[in-house]
Amino acid sequence: MPIPKYTPPARRAYDIVIVGGAVVGSSTAYWLSQKLGDGASVLVVERDSTYEFSSTALSTSAIRQQYSNPINVRISQFGIQFINGFAERMAPFYPNEPAPDLGFREHGYLYCVSPEGVAAARERVELQRSLGAHTVFLEPGPLKDRFPWLNVEDLGGGAWGAREEGWFDSMGLLNGLRRAARASGIEYIDNAVVGMDMKGNRVTAVRLSTGEVVDCGIVVNAAGPRAQQVAGMAGLSIPVAPFKRYSFVFASETPIPGRMPNVIDLSGTFVRPEGELFLTGNTPLDDGPADYDDFSARHEEFEDRIWPALWHRIPAFDALRVRQSWTGHYEYNMLDHNGIVGFHPEVSNFMFANGFSGHGLQQSPAVGRGVAELIVDGGFQTLDLTPFRYERIPANEPFMEEAVI
Repeated sequence: MPIPKYTPPARRAYDIVIVGGAVVGSSTAYWLSQKLGDGASVLVVERDSTYEFSSTALSTSAIRQQYSNPINVRISQFGIQFINGFAERMAPFYPNEPAPDLGFREHGYLYCVSPEGVAAARERVELQRSLGAHTVFLEPGPLKDRFPWLNVEDLGGGAWGAREEGWFDSMGLLNGLRRAARASGIEYIDNAVVGMDMKGNRVTAVRLSTGEVVDCGIVVNAAGPRAQQVAGMAGLSIPVAPFKRYSFVFASETPIPGRMPNVIDLSGTFVRPEGELFLTGNTPLDDGPADYDDFSARHEEFEDRIWPALWHRIPAFDALRVRQSWTGHYEYNMLDHNGIVGFHPEVSNFMFANGFSGHGLQQSPAVGRGVAELIVDGGFQTLDLTPFRYERIPANEPFMEEAVI
């Protein structure tokens, strides 16, 4: 196959340069295109346009409303609206073919709750319901009645989101956003930002791996797990690093009857159906920052930790066979597991959209819209994402989220 000819940037200067073209960067590009039309020049620089190792492509592609912070609940509620209306929203950009259906599987989430965690879980459910979520708390008896295949002997109950939670097509979302952005005048190039030129308290240009220097008015850091690498080019620092997550698809000799939700075990292991197969993963014991290019697998994670947890929680999982596995990266915010969204207070044209700690895919519609509002309108116009502001990082004031997987 011939190597595609490299296409350099069409301009020497852009009003906005977005570093990273996966789902957060492309959502930002899409919302900017809708707000600006052709009134500004926008360049998206993506280091790998195949997205083979992007967090978007390697995500487990789920969305939930079961969070402990109201803003995270509302972000997901908008995400659900966006997913459900995606085909209609994208239709103008697919004039000769059907717009993408993201295949949303509304199976819900089921959080297993320990006896000691019941009071806190009930508080979270009450908060979520006050915001319009459909979460319910089930005590062990009703939980067993609803999901007879579940071992509830060591549980105090379960928090179940029966509606507006589930999983969907991550690449369908990304490809639709990219297509809409490009059709609206946003330029994408397959390249890498390797440096930045500064003048005073502003970034004046980005330097590309192919040698070009591109002047810019605003830089948006949407580099996912490489967020700190990009921030460092402007002399900045954020506590964001790639953390490895191992995913396994397996077959079970015993089927699970009924509509199985995404089950989150006390151990942190999750499992959900994928057709006749099942998808599972966990937080590994050796959790910590990884090399940017380290996607090596750890197959013993399944044998040593995941399978015992699955078998304990769902006894029907006594005979399993792994069919497929992969390793992805969380862009993990080591301060508080929440995103960092907003301009830097001193490097005034450097925008953060980073650190979503495994929630970036589901939060991308709202985050991209919020970033576009900050750039175009000077402030948030829809959801107030101020709790995610950068200023909490140097102040060491975490905005904690209890419901982290």
